[in-house]
Amino acid sequence: MKTHTTHTALAYLKGVGPARAELFEKELGIKTIGDLVSFFPNRYIDRTQFYKIGALQETQADVQIVGKITNIITEGELRHSRLKATFTDETGSMELVWFKGIKWIKSALKTQTPYVIFGRINLFKGVFSMAHPEMDLLTEFQKSLQSAMQPVYPSTENLLKKGISNRVVQGIMQNLFLEFKGAFQETLSRELLQTHQLIDKNTALFQLHFPENQSLLAQAEYRMKFEELFYIQLQLLRNNLLRKRKIKSFIFEKVGFFFNEFYEKHLPFDLTEAQKRVLREIRKDMAFGAQMNRLLQGDVGSGKTIVAVLAALIALDNGFQVAIMAPTEILATQHFLSISELLKDMPVQIRLLTGSVKTKDRKIIHEHLENGSLHVLIGTHALIEDKVKFQNLGLVVIDEQHRFGVAQRAKMWQKNHLPPHVLVMTATPIPRTLAMTLYGDLDVSVIDELPPGRKEIKTALRFDSQRLSVFQFLKEEIAKGRQIYIVYPLIEESETLDYKYLMDGYESIIRAFPRPNYQVGIVHGRMKPADKDAEMQLFTAGKTHILVATTVIEVGVNVPNASVMLIENPEKFGLSQLHQLRGRVGRGADQSYCVLLAGTKLTHEAKMRLKTMVETNDGFKIAEVDLKLRGPGNIMGTQQSGILNLKIADIVRDSALLKMARYAAMDILKEDPNLEATKNYPIRITYSDIDLKTGIWANIS
Repeated sequence: MKTHTTHTALAYLKGVGPARAELFEKELGIKTIGDLVSFFPNRYIDRTQFYKIGALQETQADVQIVGKITNIITEGELRHSRLKATFTDETGSMELVWFKGIKWIKSALKTQTPYVIFGRINLFKGVFSMAHPEMDLLTEFQKSLQSAMQPVYPSTENLLKKGISNRVVQGIMQNLFLEFKGAFQETLSRELLQTHQLIDKNTALFQLHFPENQSLLAQAEYRMKFEELFYIQLQLLRNNLLRKRKIKSFIFEKVGFFFNEFYEKHLPFDLTEAQKRVLREIRKDMAFGAQMNRLLQGDVGSGKTIVAVLAALIALDNGFQVAIMAPTEILATQHFLSISELLKDMPVQIRLLTGSVKTKDRKIIHEHLENGSLHVLIGTHALIEDKVKFQNLGLVVIDEQHRFGVAQRAKMWQKNHLPPHVLVMTATPIPRTLAMTLYGDLDVSVIDELPPGRKEIKTALRFDSQRLSVFQFLKEEIAKGRQIYIVYPLIEESETLDYKYLMDGYESIIRAFPRPNYQVGIVHGRMKPADKDAEMQLFTAGKTHILVATTVIEVGVNVPNASVMLIENPEKFGLSQLHQLRGRVGRGADQSYCVLLAGTKLTHEAKMRLKTMVETNDGFKIAEVDLKLRGPGNIMGTQQSGILNLKIADIVRDSALLKMARYAAMDILKEDPNLEATKNYPIRITYSDIDLKTGIWANIS
């Protein structure tokens, strides 16, 4: 009789108890029986084959043998003692050895009784031995759920130290399946199972933990991967539908003076068709009355900022204020300078709020925000502080949003009685499969063309031995009146060593480009913000020929006259970072170049990254390669989103299945948006359960 449900605390399962349950929770995050059944093996050992002692080979690793113990002895004293047993079958004999738990093992061993032993063999002086073998009485082995393929579960040092071996986990799993006897609730509708030829939940779970053969294991994995991806997509798509129905925001019904005046008289260039299309999508969203949650993707230099400015002017036309949030002080300052320049002839009050703004100035900003005379506030995390109160915040623009935590973004919601419209911008192109999973609840706009007149940046890979000819090329570019970035990676764990590495590089550049003919500046993370700004201003004004920097210039620095980006040790950078750095040049009408100056010892992965950079300027192609090389967890700090804690699916390897699951979820919601149909009952019950666990965060982009 099954007394437990999947919600039952793990401690109540036979073989666990409070102490082990606490360990499982602390080490693996497993709290309930349901969590345990979703704790899948990460590999399997083939236990179909039995070996004879007389036929063992030195090259074999793990083997399984049936035989009997004929003799047991203890050797050595105290800490150096060990237990030895002679194990025999009809073809010969070998030794079994134990160094720990000797007293307990000795009392449990039975002689002249058939055992199944399993473990790694060693050959010493012509005799095979096996240390700490896994042992089952043959009668128990035949009765157990033990399948031909033995599951190996993920573990931690702490679990092993406390005696929770793979064997123990298998035993606990066996207790779980013996108790539930195939009574796990089906989570997909009969229609989905038939359409996608999926096996039922009970069979899938059993075959994942105790697979009978490779074919059934493959079917079980396919079924559970589909389910995992299907519910992620269902949740994201349904949240989007619900938000449009439930989460009301302000209706921006008019386009008036601010927008029209700027568009007709002060727009510095014609918008591309892609920019116009995106602007239409944003205008439609903001006029609807539901909260806009739109992701604006555009490659480096595609003109996202001007779109954000035009959206902000629509908010101003409707009597609302705008917040623009950036992850770093440098990027916030860059936005402030470029937007102030764009709107200099407009009656728009813009201020910058970052950590280094003085208290006296902060007070003025707070005051003007509350009385409504300040229209646009640009800043960093400082915008989230409780003291920052808007009179009527209508639009929030978040740049490079993956760098902000969910809770931080949620705080922006609480600045108003209704949540503001949200426009999220990123210059890190996100592969379609990742966007579907990370941002599946957002409406996505893409600016997929560069402004006219932009020349494609030429990228070249050079090696240390070619340094002199590279420097000669830099001198020729400077002679034409151009400027140059030289970027060094942060490669050491220690800030001191990184600093030394950068300073050594800076000194060698000064030797190669001596004063007074050349002016060389430097920017790095250890400098005071004021000194950093001073160096940046000298470079922006064209007074410095070369700017030596760390990746602080990765995002948002805009100097149209800079035509060369030289990246030292590019093999130490990730692909998307290299692409971002390259995007700092090519902002003027001149031909621009990116030179990757690599070391000679390159790994296979580093060669792939550098080859991709030389072959394409397309951010989306680069992102696809990056995703394949690095995996989803690392590509953009996605661990914080919580949505990628996948138990069995892999969004890179299973991208085709992800698309299939998304379309399946779309079809169901189109026909039955509230999941009320009888045939969708299992989906509704499972969805409610997942929704309870996920809580409010699902509503925040």
